[in-house]
Amino acid sequence: MASEAPTAVIAPGLDNIPVAESAVSYIDGKRARLEYRGIAAETLAKESCFEETTYLLLNGKLPSQKELVDFDHDLRTRRKLKTKLLDLMSCLPEKGNSMGILQGIIALLSSYYPTKPVTPDPKDNWDAVLRIIACMPTIIAAYHRIRNGDKPLDPRDDLDHAGNFYWMLFERIPTPAVRKVLDACFILHAEHTMNASTFSARVVGSTLADPYAVISAAIGTLSGPLHGGANEEVLPVLEEIGDPSKARAWLENAVATKRKIMGFGHRVYKVKDPRATVLQELAEHVFVESGRPRMYETAVEMERAAVSILGPKGIYPNVDFYSGIVYKALGIPIDLFTPIFALARSAGWLSHWCEQIHKNRIYRPEQVFVGVEDAEYVPLEQRAS
Repeated sequence: MASEAPTAVIAPGLDNIPVAESAVSYIDGKRARLEYRGIAAETLAKESCFEETTYLLLNGKLPSQKELVDFDHDLRTRRKLKTKLLDLMSCLPEKGNSMGILQGIIALLSSYYPTKPVTPDPKDNWDAVLRIIACMPTIIAAYHRIRNGDKPLDPRDDLDHAGNFYWMLFERIPTPAVRKVLDACFILHAEHTMNASTFSARVVGSTLADPYAVISAAIGTLSGPLHGGANEEVLPVLEEIGDPSKARAWLENAVATKRKIMGFGHRVYKVKDPRATVLQELAEHVFVESGRPRMYETAVEMERAAVSILGPKGIYPNVDFYSGIVYKALGIPIDLFTPIFALARSAGWLSHWCEQIHKNRIYRPEQVFVGVEDAEYVPLEQRAS
């Protein structure tokens, strides 16, 4: 017997359905405004550092000088991985999925660094919060070096979060311009309100699972092509276009054939993503040292063409349109782009986890049943072939 037609209204993907109150970040898509705890993200990218921004997100205020020094020290002392974890990573496939490996190693941290039972006070699991943020660059860099036959490098206590990550990847200290743009990328990807992976983190957190499980789940959500990975998909498009002079013709054809244009458009922003604007400004300092990549020139021409072709529809470049170009210019492999996204977003995920457990209620949404009711069981021998 079929059930009666559902009467409830369903919003696919929970579109425009609030699921939590949050004070972590705010977006005004019409004004191109992204704020972390009330401060513009682009201001933080220019004036702050990832450590200070992370403190702001987690604690709700900017740190004093002493608080920042202490917080920075707490992160630096938690960067190293246990030898057994590194040995385990050496046994993983050299062509493994980098996001899957990051997700798995983060989950395993709970076995090597056990946590207390989760309580409404995040401070009871503060060591795990700090360790996740501190270890993420080490995991990504160590796996990258191992799969290329190189020995993982120990973290350096004399380098900041961005500089140390670059060192562990390439065994060289970044120039000030490179360190700054990488640090800015971390800041600009650190938080972005209630997206899919943040919601995933809050759902898992609502069960009082430990922070390692929470972030592992968020990484798994981010790994999906509809969420993370857009910056990886921009590069093949720019390579296909080839030359800046061909950008407008390619874009016109893409619109005519209704082809999806990677790096353009956003669920929230109806103007140019403010993160893309500040990232371009900082990237120019790197290009002074390395030269402007032709791919970047093509991207700029594509954006110029898009102003008249896509602008009237409220479609503009988002942060992924330029971040992949910057990472490529820094020599970072494409399959590490999304893990770096996770590295940065761990600050935002954990900030939302802190909010979730403070006034926790486990997520238990309803459904609209559209299946068959009161069905009879038919013995195997009586079923039609």
